[in-house]
Amino acid sequence: MINEHELKKGQSRHAQAGLSDDDAIQMYALMVKARKYDERATVLQRAGKVAFHVSGIGQECAQVAAAFALRPGTDLFFPYYRDYGFVLSVGMTLRELMLALFFKAEDPNSGGRQMAGHFGHKRLGIFSGSSPVTTQVPHAVGAAYAARLRGEESVSFVTFGEGSSNQGDFHEGCNFAGVHKLPVILMCENNRYAISVPERQQIAGRIVDRAIGYGFPGVRVDGNDPFEVYTAVKQARERGLAGEGPTLIEAMMYRISPHSTSDNDLLYRTKEEVEEHKSKDGIPKMRAYLVEHGLWDDAKEAALLETIDGELREAAEYAEQAPYPRPEDTLLYVYGDDHASEGDIG
Repeated sequence: MINEHELKKGQSRHAQAGLSDDDAIQMYALMVKARKYDERATVLQRAGKVAFHVSGIGQECAQVAAAFALRPGTDLFFPYYRDYGFVLSVGMTLRELMLALFFKAEDPNSGGRQMAGHFGHKRLGIFSGSSPVTTQVPHAVGAAYAARLRGEESVSFVTFGEGSSNQGDFHEGCNFAGVHKLPVILMCENNRYAISVPERQQIAGRIVDRAIGYGFPGVRVDGNDPFEVYTAVKQARERGLAGEGPTLIEAMMYRISPHSTSDNDLLYRTKEEVEEHKSKDGIPKMRAYLVEHGLWDDAKEAALLETIDGELREAAEYAEQAPYPRPEDTLLYVYGDDHASEGDIG
């Protein structure tokens, strides 16, 4: 973890990490955008306008920070189903997220055929996710291997929850990546619950310590500290490009919201526990940090919220009116098409 005493005298933490003032402001804006999307999606589901939503509230700081340490257009992305902050940071729009939420034909992820949160965006280098948890890990490792064979200078970045890190796909992917010293960054978003099972009943030891068994480093970071996450991912990317192999990052955080809109989280945890972790939420802390450094104020906050609210209303209205896939569209993209355009779902 970053030691405050190591910071250069008089230098801000974001500058120490190599981020500009504008970078820090944009990171905060994207965290808020992801949070507001998440909240609006829950409202839409409660209103009966969409069928289902999986929330990522409490995990935005790590997702946005990681994205800022990567290179969209170059690196390969394998996010998991809570990563709204990440996909927004690498270029997805609120309209695209809403199209997926409403299962509409224009949805760039799957043409409205998969659940929202199963991201896939060819132009942005986001590989299509599959419903079984952690299958994205061997996918990321395979893509990194293919990129090396093609001589490309890129890394694969893959995220997953701590519960799914107990699946065989995680271990097989780690082993192959370690054996071949592939440029893969594996970031576990440890939100303390695998649906309703607490971490203490899932894991003996620490996830981060598993890395050593596969021959590469593991780093544990505070997932509510964006500068700590940014630095860890940046260093992992440098290692990967230098031929030093994978890195496992365990970002410690907490899922403030229920697992999904089908979940009653108070059946397995207390309101007091949730409130305790709300007080550690990284977004208010990031705002306070920006205010402290003279980069933010109430007027800027109000303007940001107004802009996001307008974007969300436009995105939801557009998605609600957009056409659904046709029955015959179920046959699209089932087989490879050499003539598919770059804009097609892939």
